[in-house]
Amino acid sequence: MNVSASVPPLNSPNSDNIPTILDSLPDPEITEQLCPSRTRTQIDLMLLAIEALELTGSEAILSFAEELDLKGIIKNRVNLWQMRSSNPLRRAYIRRPLTVLEAKALVVITCYITRRLTVLIRQLLTIYQQLAEKQIPPEQNLRLATYLERFRAHFKSRMNPRRSGALSLTSDEKLDELAIDLLGKLLFCTGTAGMQRYWISLFDGEVE
Repeated sequence: MNVSASVPPLNSPNSDNIPTILDSLPDPEITEQLCPSRTRTQIDLMLLAIEALELTGSEAILSFAEELDLKGIIKNRVNLWQMRSSNPLRRAYIRRPLTVLEAKALVVITCYITRRLTVLIRQLLTIYQQLAEKQIPPEQNLRLATYLERFRAHFKSRMNPRRSGALSLTSDEKLDELAIDLLGKLLFCTGTAGMQRYWISLFDGEVE
């Protein structure tokens, strides 16, 4: 069942209560400081890749929200679901804006979780490259196949295949390509100033 509803942003903290960890991410020059569709989609897909990497992905997001003093923005599981459902590819797409502040919190958490997974991400990308060079299917490696299988399962269960952005991602091969591309983006986040560079890339072509 597809869900499409209008929900306003929830109780955004005022400027005096904004966690200092978010100060390193600049405010993009966009209308009303609300994230465009592409930004919302990319953030959610990155989190989807993290969930495919480890089974406790959702719990890790909430755990880091508390650890990084971001509970004022990401309050609970329902609040997190509402933010991620602002991705228009979602089956349960909710027509609510994702504020820049909320997006910053999600990006910071994404990058902190990714740093913890850096070794695994590097290993998977190396395995994929080695298999590709030998023209061996990725399912021949258990660890890589497990990640790709989980990602495909998450994507198919949560995204609406009839949405325009998902029409080209109906085959397992295309979803595997997306899953590998997201691994590269996650690894990018772990580099020098990776969090800031990733954040800026989310608004490429969107700033006024």
